[in-house]
Formats: sequence, structure tokens, C-alpha cells
Amino acid sequence: MKNFFIPVMLFLLSASGFAQNDDSTTIKKIVDETMTHGNAYNNLRKLCKQVGARLSGSPQYARAVTLVSQMMKDAGADTMYVQACQVPHWIRGEKEKGQIISGGKTYDLKLCALGNSVGTGDKGITANVIEVRSMAELNQLGASGLKGKIVFFNFPMNPTYINTFRAYGESGVSRTRGPSLAGRYGAIGAIVRSLSSNLTDYPHTGVTVYNDSFPKIPAVAISTNDAEYLSSEIKKRNPVMAYFRTTCNMLPDNTGYNVIGEIRGSQFPREIITVGGHLDSWDLAEGANDDGSGVVQGIEVLRTLKASGVKPKRTIRAVAFANEENGGRGGEKYLSEAKAKNEKHIFALESDEGGFTPRGFSLEMNEAQLNKILHWKNLFYPYGIYNIGPGGSGSDVGPLKNIGTALAGLNPDSERYFDIHHAATDVFENVSERELHLGAANMAALIWLVSEYGM
Repeated sequence: MKNFFIPVMLFLLSASGFAQNDDSTTIKKIVDETMTHGNAYNNLRKLCKQVGARLSGSPQYARAVTLVSQMMKDAGADTMYVQACQVPHWIRGEKEKGQIISGGKTYDLKLCALGNSVGTGDKGITANVIEVRSMAELNQLGASGLKGKIVFFNFPMNPTYINTFRAYGESGVSRTRGPSLAGRYGAIGAIVRSLSSNLTDYPHTGVTVYNDSFPKIPAVAISTNDAEYLSSEIKKRNPVMAYFRTTCNMLPDNTGYNVIGEIRGSQFPREIITVGGHLDSWDLAEGANDDGSGVVQGIEVLRTLKASGVKPKRTIRAVAFANEENGGRGGEKYLSEAKAKNEKHIFALESDEGGFTPRGFSLEMNEAQLNKILHWKNLFYPYGIYNIGPGGSGSDVGPLKNIGTALAGLNPDSERYFDIHHAATDVFENVSERELHLGAANMAALIWLVSEYGM
């Protein structure tokens, strides 16, 4: 028995080695196709320059749906269709204005309204400023310290976190929940330090989430340089006053669409693999990295597989999701359609961290599925992917977890992402063609492996 066992193990190890060699040959073919003939960069140029900013519910978003639908067809999708869903329709209104009044001098702020915020009205608001550096400090001040004031949330992103998404997640509560809680305590407005890794003059927008049980107060973000100035003035003298005026407004819901291109699987067509990002963007810029890059990378996965002659065994869908930025209704719609049609979704990969150099994949799945993908990690080393392991996936594919789908997210280098995230600098010119295509190539390789071997 012992002598029989050893040759069998040697055979299995040898067979595994041959399989890895065959896989590496196919993956090289896939990567070479993307890096040599990739069209993601050209598609991103069209999306950014022909449409630009495309906030949910806007006419620009509708134009983006038409453009991306054609991109799916041009990439070789066997079928292309859309899923309609109702989305929030928030508008920014007129250019925001704001000032700091301190020591008899005024200082003009570089600011923007937070997404979904109510406006101040034509006259704007003026009040003394109270600085807080934590939610605990906000709660400690309570109504006695905050009523009638403008609360300044000064939560810098932690520079010691090498993964800047960790710092963003930690400081982001100031923007998402802070204004609502300030309203609970009687504050009349909120100023939030922009969620940016470095000191710049650009304000960063992003969604704020109101609690309907509390008064809704207007909220703006100021640049990190202005946040430093405001904090220094508060330290010098008391009181410091602020004024700002916004005319943003929430209109009735409008219709948005998920855009879906599909390659039908050759052997297991009922098993579905999803890849992509979100089509909507904030209105300050072109949404090149957030998340035009993820949309065009998903389309590139389809084009690369078609062009390289690789026939996936399972059905692959590239999805441009609606309304990730200020509602998440595109992901919810995708899940509801999957449930209604009793679809079998085995894997979903999201790209929503920018078009920068890919570094890894984060995996949100059970242990057996995790170990299966970890078995493939050596195949990605030649293409710059060194970090594959447990982590988050993405907010668009996240709802699929409710039906047992294994989830993953592409993790590019994050050091520059929050310089441009939700700011006027998120433009096509800040995306590298080579970095964008390398991310798409690695995504296509992982999608092919899952299609070949299942989960």
C-alpha cells in the first residue's frame, strides 16, 4: 500500500504541474492580447470626453448608457441589454460660495456641497464654527455645545496606513454620518475636511447619508489646505465664524440603467461570472478613475477573451452598474433580477479602486473557494499581482453575497487614488494606458480561470 501510494502522489503532482503550465500559456496569451491590442484606454477617452461627469439621474448618465452599450457590442458581446431601476436625482445647483471670518478678515474657501445634501437657501448660513476631531467628541459636546453652530469635522486620513482605503474608511464617517448627527444636536450646518491623502486646494465631494429622524442640515467639503487653515484659526482665537451658500436639491427619482454585455458559456452557460464597475460618477469631473476605469476594464475582459480565441466554459457578464455613488440601486437591481430569474451566480469581480497599477485581488468567499484561488496565485506573479487574500470586494457586487456568490475586488496601488477621488482632478489625463490595461489583463486572467475550473 505504501509503495502504491507514492507513485500515485507523484503522478498527481506531475499532472498538477502540467495543468499549471497549460494555464500559464493561456494566461500569457490573454495578457499579451490586452497589452498589445487593448481598447480600454480608447473607450475611457470616449467616456470621459464625449460624456464626462455622469451623476445618476442626469442627462449625461443617459448618454453614457448609450455609449457603453455600443462599446459592449463592439467588444464582441453575444448579447447586450439593460436593466432599468429608479435612482436618486440630486443636482448641485449654482457654484458654491463660502468664507471664514476671523480676526476681522475674510478668507474665501475652496468648497463643494456633499452629495445628497440639502441646500442652504439663497441667503446662505452664517454661524460660529465648532471643530470636532472624532465622533466621540461630537457626542460629548451634544446639543449644549452645538446648537446653532456650524460643525467642522476635521478627520485627517491616517498617514501611517499604507493601504489608503483603510484610512478612507476610518475617516469617512465624518462625511457620511457626521452632518446628520450634527443636525440631531441642533447644528445648522456642517463643514467636512475632504477625504484626501495629501494637502491640496481641491475639495472632494461624496455622499452624505441623512437619518430621516433628525433635521437635515446643509453640508459642504473644504480642501485639505483650507481645513488646515480653519483649524489653525480656531486654535488662535475664538470665536471663528463661517459662511457658505449652496443651492443643491433632491429631485424626484429618475430612471437609470445597468448596462450588461454577455459572452455565453460553451459548457456551463447557466453558471454566471460577473465583472465590471459602476458607470455613474460625481459631477465635479469626468469620473475617469472612479469608476470609468472599472467599466472599461470589464468591457476589455470581453474583448480580450473574444479576440484571443479563448472560449469560456461559463457565461461571463461585463456590467456597468448604475448609481453606486449616491444610492447603490444598480447593485440591488442586479441582485433582484438574479433572484427573479433564479440565476446561478458563481463569481463576481469588481474594479472600483482606480486604474492604477494592479497589486492584488481581495477575496470575499468561503474557505474552500479561497484556497482554490490561492492555488492559482503563482500564475499572476509575472504580471505584478503579489497580494491575493481575504478582504472586501465592492459595493456593486456586494449584494450578490445574499445568494452565495463568491466575490472579489481588484486592488490597484492606492497611494495616488485619494488625491483625485471625488474631486475635479479625476480626469482622463490622470490615467495611464499601461496601468489601466495591466489591470484589465489580470482581471481577464482571473475570470478565465474561474470560467475554466468553476468555484
